[in-house]
Amino acid sequence: MYAIDSTTKLYPTYILSDESAQAQLEIVPERGGLVTHWRVGDREILYFDAERFANPEQSVRGGIPILFPICGNLPDNTYTYNGKTYTLKQHGFARDLPWTVGESKTDRHASLTLELASSPQTRAVYPFDFHLAFTYRLQGNSLEIIQRYTNPSDDQILPFSCGLHPYFNVPDKSQLRFNLPSKQYWDQLDGTLHDFDNQFNFDREEIDVAFTQLNSHTASVYDRKRGLTLNIEYSTPFSTLVFWAVQGKDYYCLEPWSAPRNALNTGDRLIHVHPRSSLEVLVRLDVHLD
Repeated sequence: MYAIDSTTKLYPTYILSDESAQAQLEIVPERGGLVTHWRVGDREILYFDAERFANPEQSVRGGIPILFPICGNLPDNTYTYNGKTYTLKQHGFARDLPWTVGESKTDRHASLTLELASSPQTRAVYPFDFHLAFTYRLQGNSLEIIQRYTNPSDDQILPFSCGLHPYFNVPDKSQLRFNLPSKQYWDQLDGTLHDFDNQFNFDREEIDVAFTQLNSHTASVYDRKRGLTLNIEYSTPFSTLVFWAVQGKDYYCLEPWSAPRNALNTGDRLIHVHPRSSLEVLVRLDVHLD
C-alpha cells in the first residue's frame, strides 16, 4: 500500500510511504525541493544535518540537494553571457528556492512532483526562462528522481548543467567498498589527474574528486558494516560522477552531474534545450540489504 501524508516541522513536509517495503521518503518543497530523509526498514539511507537545515542562511548539509543551473562552482562565481558578467554561487540556486507542489500518485507507487520556474529573482543572475519538474517516485527499496527541464522561451536557447548532491549516511568509511565506472579521476582540490582502483584514502581531511570519463551508467557502494549496498543508475546526459567526503563526518557524497564544473563558461558538455522544448532525465537509487 502506498500513501502520501503531510506534516509541518520547520517547513511543510511531505512523507511518501511504501508500507509493504517499510520505506519512507520525506521531502520539503519550500527548502529547495529537498529530500531530507529516506528510510528502508530501520535503515536511514541519507545523512542529514538538522542544525544547518534550521538556519536558512546556511547551505544544507544532507539529504539530496538539487544542482541547477550549474554543478560545482565558477571561477570567482562569475560567467559571461552576451557581453555581460553575472554572479552565480556554487551549485546554482535551485537548492535554495521554494518549489511548488504538483501532481501526486499512490496507485502503483508513491510519487510527488515539485516544480520551479524562472522569476525576476533568477533572471537577475541567470537571464533565461525555464520550468523544472522533479518527480520523486518511491517503490520498494528504490527511489527514482525523474527530472524534466523545459525551455518555455520562443526564441532563446536554455544552457545549463544539472545534478544531484546526495549525502549518504556512513558510520565507518573504512568499511565502504566501491564499484565506480571509471579508471581515473581529477582531484578537484589541486587539479591533478590520478588512476583509480576503487579505493579512497580516508585519512585525508577532504576528498573531492571528479570522474569525467565514465564507462557505464551505473555505480555501486557496499557498506560492509551496515550490510547495505547502494546502486545508482543515471541516464544520458549525466557524464560525471563526483565523490566528496570530509574526515570526521558521517557521510559521503556520490553525485551524478551532467557536466564538470565551470561548464557555463567552457561549454564542456553543457546542455542546450531549444525553445519550446524539454529534456527528461532520470536518476535511480536502489538499496539492497544483506
